[in-house]
Amino acid sequence: MQSFKSASILSRLLQNSRLVSHSRSFCNVSTNALVDERETTVLVEGKASSRTAILNRPHALNALNFSVVDRLLKLYKNWEDDPDIGFLVLKGSGKAFSAGGDIVTIYNLLKQGNLQDCKDFCWTINNLVYLVGTLLKPHVALLNGITMGGGAGISIPGTFRVATEKTVFATPETLIGYHPDAGASFYLSHLPGYLGEYLALTGDKINGAEMISCGLATHYLHSAKIPLIEEQLGKLMTDDPSVIERSLENCGEIVHPDPTSVLHRIETLNKCFSHDTVEEIIDALESEAAKKQDAWCVSTLRKLQETAPLSLKVSLRSIREGRHQTLDQCLIREYRMTVQAFSGQITNDFCEGVRARLVDRDFAPKWDPPSLDKVTDDMVDQYFSRLTAFEPELELPTQQREAFT
Repeated sequence: MQSFKSASILSRLLQNSRLVSHSRSFCNVSTNALVDERETTVLVEGKASSRTAILNRPHALNALNFSVVDRLLKLYKNWEDDPDIGFLVLKGSGKAFSAGGDIVTIYNLLKQGNLQDCKDFCWTINNLVYLVGTLLKPHVALLNGITMGGGAGISIPGTFRVATEKTVFATPETLIGYHPDAGASFYLSHLPGYLGEYLALTGDKINGAEMISCGLATHYLHSAKIPLIEEQLGKLMTDDPSVIERSLENCGEIVHPDPTSVLHRIETLNKCFSHDTVEEIIDALESEAAKKQDAWCVSTLRKLQETAPLSLKVSLRSIREGRHQTLDQCLIREYRMTVQAFSGQITNDFCEGVRARLVDRDFAPKWDPPSLDKVTDDMVDQYFSRLTAFEPELELPTQQREAFT
């Protein structure tokens, strides 16, 4: 997002380029383990001075499993160290960039009592997110399709994010009794006003024009121009982000959000979502709905009613803490929260949410606790604590790689 990262990262990349040159959709189709064929789940294309990684699980909306994130992590490390490679490109095959983590597989593993494989996956994807956010080379993500959850996590921290009319962005985790992760508490907390809180709590979708307007995307072009921009990028012999940016701008278009966009409701949104607690946010929405017969407020209240009460409180606190933390601090905290969610010690809302929406599809989750007034401060506090005193914290190479704020 240009506002929170690109200015500083471009400056850093311009310095590093000289050194480098010389030195509401969820994935629900997979029932396999988090590991499958690495060579086929991520394809590679070599260009003049770049490498393109292609997420290749179109049948699963390019959902991320251990195979995918482990291969990407290794590829990116190798490419960053290769002096002949100037920049990296990431895209998806089929109609999605990536719908996020393969949550049905995680659900199945947890039902089998295999928490460790789930933790290994989260450990790896968080390291990948941190690598994307601290790469010494420019990174271009072509978000031509569904971009949700972990899919956003492995793209938005990068240098350039290209949206199209087919892009659909969301962080819908509260709808399955979970919380936005993979760095979401960092980039959502840096959106204008309190838009990040709104997106995190409601799981609402926004399109490519809205992404460019709020800063989640850096460039916008029609999907028909994707082959053209890929051809132009493929011919570049550079590691200079300003050269790549000019190429993206040459194909880019100026777009504006639709009149019905939530971005046109930012004043009301800020008034309601700036409050300190979920209860106060709901009260504010109800007050606005009553005073002005505001359909947007009514719709937003309806969205919040579909989510897990504990997830709402945990997610709000996460976004608020993210406002004052670096990317690595957010990732470390989110990993801690994820281990708590997967362990089921506080609640089984994650498994219940996945069951209701993606497995049994009865769309009638039985949340525990069932209402906001039953959510205690201790429950929320426990989410932000280690599972046990011996549970390892997420380790990131912060001593070797510059974090950004």
